[in-house]
Amino acid sequence: MPSRIDPRHPPRILPPRGGRSSRVFNDKNLDMLSHVLDDWLRIPGTSIRFGLDAIVGLVPGIGDVLGGLASCILLVAAWFRGVPYVTLIRMSVNIGIEVLVGSVPLLGDAFDVAWKANRRNFKLLTRHVEQPRVHTWKDWAFLTTLAAAILTVFALPLIVLAWLLVVLLRSHAGS
Repeated sequence: MPSRIDPRHPPRILPPRGGRSSRVFNDKNLDMLSHVLDDWLRIPGTSIRFGLDAIVGLVPGIGDVLGGLASCILLVAAWFRGVPYVTLIRMSVNIGIEVLVGSVPLLGDAFDVAWKANRRNFKLLTRHVEQPRVHTWKDWAFLTTLAAAILTVFALPLIVLAWLLVVLLRSHAGS
C-alpha cells in the first residue's frame, strides 16, 4: 500500500547528521590546524618550516605530550568522518612516533620539525574521505612493518631471557 503525503502536514526535512561537529571538523579548519601545528613558521633564509608542536615540544617532559594531545584532534575528526580503521591506526602511529621520538632531548625536537605528523594525518584523512575504503599497498606495508617491529620489540626480551637461562643452566650444570 503506497504511503500518501498529507498536504496539510508536509514531511520534515532533517539537517545532515553531524551538526556542529561537522562544521568544526571541516577540511578548512583541519588543514589550518595541521598547518599551525606543523609548518606555520619559517626560519628566515631557509626552507625549514615548523609549527607550535615543535615549539611546545621544547618544554621538557610535558611539551611533546601536549603536542600529541593537540594532534589527536585530527584523529577524532577522522573518526567522526568515518575514516576506515586501518587509516585511524596509521594516524595513531604517526602521532605515537612523533611523541616518542620527540621526547628525546634536542634530537627529538629536530625530528618534530621534519616528521610533521599532523600534515601527514591531514593528507591521510582527506585521501580517505575523497576515496572511501581505498587502501593503498603503502597502508598495508606500513602496518605490516609496524606489526613486525612491535613483535620484535616484545620478542627480544624473551629471547634474551631464554638465552640467559640457558647460559645459567649450562654454567650451573658444569659446576
